[in-house]
Amino acid sequence: MLYSLKVAGPLTAAALGERLGITPVAVRQMLARLGEDGLVGFEDSRESVGRPKRYWHLTDAGNAQFPDNHAALTAEILASVSAVFGDAGLDSLISHREKATLNQYRAALEPLDSIEAKVRQLAEIRSAEGYMAEAKHELNGDLVLIENHCPICVAAKACQKLCRSELEVFQGALGPDVEISRFEHILKGARRCAYRITEKQPDNPQLAMKL
Repeated sequence: MLYSLKVAGPLTAAALGERLGITPVAVRQMLARLGEDGLVGFEDSRESVGRPKRYWHLTDAGNAQFPDNHAALTAEILASVSAVFGDAGLDSLISHREKATLNQYRAALEPLDSIEAKVRQLAEIRSAEGYMAEAKHELNGDLVLIENHCPICVAAKACQKLCRSELEVFQGALGPDVEISRFEHILKGARRCAYRITEKQPDNPQLAMKL
């Protein structure tokens, strides 16, 4: 149930029941227990005439149930690197991590032919790293990479260069033929990070028609 709320965001008891294949009554009983433990909370929303709908969401304690890759320790190490070696030393460390990660991602993605296949493979890699990632198409056809969890969130809050580094790694791994933009960001208050991936259009339309 916590996983469903993490991935899908706030849901009603009825919607949770549909996702989990159990009755709304059973869902409400479990939500009550999770609420007593401080793992979930709710907000009532009046969307139409009648009783308001109750939407359940994860609390900070609920989010803390998911892996964090020892983020607090990582944040302390980054602070220590900055204190001992200065900003240049921290930049060098992040650059080294970026290159190693980029090489790993490129090795996994280069054998694939299409952008969609590469993005789906990237989502699988990121999920294995704890990001609970998925690739899907929006209604307008855009391809998006969604990360429902950030296992380095604490470290990223302490050093936002880590987030900028990840965006550059994605660009390098997927290649120069695509443009990547982040339109949801956990550090800016969103519940997840989401990236839109679009293929670049040729500069010369006539050349594109000939190709």
